[in-house]
Amino acid sequence: MKKYVLLFVFHASFFGIFAQKISLQRVEPPNWWTDMKNPDFMLMVYGENIARTDVEIKSKQVKFKSSTRTENPNYLFIHLSVIPGAEPGVFDIRFTQNGKEKANYSYRIDKREVRTRGFSPADLVYLLMPDRFVNGDPANDNYPGVLEQANRTNSDGRHGGDIKGIVENLDYIKNLGMTAVWFNPFVDNNISKYAYHGYAATDFYAIDPRFGSLNDYIKLADKMHAVDLKIIQDMVFNHCASEHWWMKDLPADDWLNHNQNFRTSYRAATVADPYVSDSDREQFNSGWFVETMPDLNQKNPLLAEYLILNSIWWTEIADLDGIRTDTHAYPDPDFMSDWASRIKQEYPDITLLGETWLPYIPYTAFFSGNSPVSGSYNTHLDCITDFPLRYAFEEAFKEAEGWKNGLARFYYTFGQDFLYGNAYNNVTFLDNHDISRIFSVNEKNYDYHKMGIAILLTARGIPVWYYGTEYASDGHEHDGHGAIRKDFPGGWQGDSKNMFTRKGMATEELEIYDYSKKIALWRKTNEAVKFGKFKHFVPDNHVYVYFRYTENSAVMTIVNNHASESRTVSGTRFKEVLNHYKKAKEITTDTQMSDLSNFTIPPKTVHIYELQR
Repeated sequence: MKKYVLLFVFHASFFGIFAQKISLQRVEPPNWWTDMKNPDFMLMVYGENIARTDVEIKSKQVKFKSSTRTENPNYLFIHLSVIPGAEPGVFDIRFTQNGKEKANYSYRIDKREVRTRGFSPADLVYLLMPDRFVNGDPANDNYPGVLEQANRTNSDGRHGGDIKGIVENLDYIKNLGMTAVWFNPFVDNNISKYAYHGYAATDFYAIDPRFGSLNDYIKLADKMHAVDLKIIQDMVFNHCASEHWWMKDLPADDWLNHNQNFRTSYRAATVADPYVSDSDREQFNSGWFVETMPDLNQKNPLLAEYLILNSIWWTEIADLDGIRTDTHAYPDPDFMSDWASRIKQEYPDITLLGETWLPYIPYTAFFSGNSPVSGSYNTHLDCITDFPLRYAFEEAFKEAEGWKNGLARFYYTFGQDFLYGNAYNNVTFLDNHDISRIFSVNEKNYDYHKMGIAILLTARGIPVWYYGTEYASDGHEHDGHGAIRKDFPGGWQGDSKNMFTRKGMATEELEIYDYSKKIALWRKTNEAVKFGKFKHFVPDNHVYVYFRYTENSAVMTIVNNHASESRTVSGTRFKEVLNHYKKAKEITTDTQMSDLSNFTIPPKTVHIYELQR
């Protein structure tokens, strides 16, 4: 921090004697709001020799506090504070040298709108990759100045899905039983290849024009809220793209960590490891994710503030209900904790989900907010991605039952929930945009797929549904990410298969869709599954039984993992719950039961019983 202080004491007019050319190219964030809990905010100003000017502000909205300069004269960081009780309005920022104006910027302060935010175990979240869902506007597939043109024949190329396509098919998402949508990033990814996924930002404040405009994005959020769909947005704090606009003229010498030759180890466990070496921790947290994704140095206080304000800006602009942080373990841990605290300061009820891709439960639990295993460190996250449970979905249905195999995988996974801050908030999933489709992992067996769906939608946690799971989309990650991020059938004109109209879909695919929809719509109405506690029983004779229950309602889920034999289980073992109920309805078959003494389950099947008094 010393170099910033030393540079700051030089008055900008000192440099005026050299009469360099001065220009103004960018001001970020482009606007701010009244009534924030923290009235202070920072502007990053970019332009040729802009740091060699003085800042003059006369405003009824904000108070000028200070400005900070780095070793790069093309950047100036302006620290402002919104005046209490300020009304929305526009004020001028004058950049002067020796009393003469060299540049001027009109800055807008808007009125903040306060509303309830957040998502919870009551929700069912649809994970959607915008480029691969629906091409609503083919005219925006290619834009002048973009480095990669659309090419649908390239599985790793830009295909043309966009915001308009999403807006036009919100009814499909809602009718499937979803209550929220998590989007992979919409921000500009103007890179030469792999530009479609959104995780290589070239401008943190711009929507990629191939998706649409900022106004299109705002309208999408408005339309989602109008139909009771929540919006969750992916954000990346660990890295940007090597083609990011600032890469040719970095704001500070320490804006990045290392260079592309110093790659991360991907060993997220080093953050929690009590015996970790400094070198191992450094390589993980400070190494580049890939050679085209520079690692951002969040220890730089100006960059840290920039990233925090950027996420607040998007939350306010798009009226977000939740934020999912990509590669959550990779950035500086203290920064990520501070970031979450700052977001919660402004939005106490927003839901923060961190991607925690670790194979073992203790390491995963370390990143959950208020974790009992993380010592004095607190991520302040509401949710983490439950990869250990996903690994159970990968193996349990394929293998023989054993002390720790088969259904015991679920038993031991759920049985370690005491390690989490709040396991009911764990985000559960069968697959996502980074891993092989569960249908392919599970040998393209439709029974296994249905079993996974039934457990996902009835067990504890916040279920996330990766687009395409509803028709058993396939693909292995080792064949390339394009194989697991296929275009949604019917999303492009001329598609031979259309999931929206059911045209050309295989019988098995439609059966999976109908099965999924039935459970998902039922889940929206059931208080026990949305809000209830979880109770399970040790697997026995290929059968695993668990309950979700509240004071006045309960759901019983029975899983039969035997390959060929039905199983009849006695209700006596489960009397601590069943004694409160007299009848039940099996919701996948609509079968009514007036006798709860025995339950018969076909092989490789899950039955879901809504218990009734």
